[in-house]
Amino acid sequence: MISFTKAEKEFLLANEACRLATCHDNTPHVVPVSYVFEDGAFYFATDLETRKLENLKKNDKVALVVDVYNSSVGNKAVCVQGKAEIIERGKEFARLYRIFHEKFEWVRREPWKEGEAPFVRVVPTTKVSWGI
Repeated sequence: MISFTKAEKEFLLANEACRLATCHDNTPHVVPVSYVFEDGAFYFATDLETRKLENLKKNDKVALVVDVYNSSVGNKAVCVQGKAEIIERGKEFARLYRIFHEKFEWVRREPWKEGEAPFVRVVPTTKVSWGI
C-alpha cells in the first residue's frame, strides 16, 4: 500500500470531495464524489445503475484527485491511481454507513440500506501530490 506524508493526510482529511475516473470501452468517465479517507484508502458511496458502478464491475482500476484550485497561486492536490473494491453488505458496509451518516448531511437526508447503494474502497497503488 502507498504511504502518505503527514501533510498529505491532513489535506485529505480536511477535504470531502474528489473527482473519480473510471473507464468503459476505452472511454474515460469522470465524476465528483464525496469521500472519506481512512488508513490510506478512499471510500465513497454510489447509487445502483450508475455509469461509475457499471464501469467498476467490469474494470476495478480507477484514478482520483482531491484538489483545491485558487487561480494560479496556492494550488494543492493529491492524485492517486488504484484498485476499487465494491462493498455491498455486512459489517464493513454497516461501519462505513455509520461514518458517512455522521459526516455527510446528504446521507442523513436520504438514508439507504444494504443492497440499495454500495460503498467503494479505493486502495492507491500510485500517487503524486503538489502544493502540500
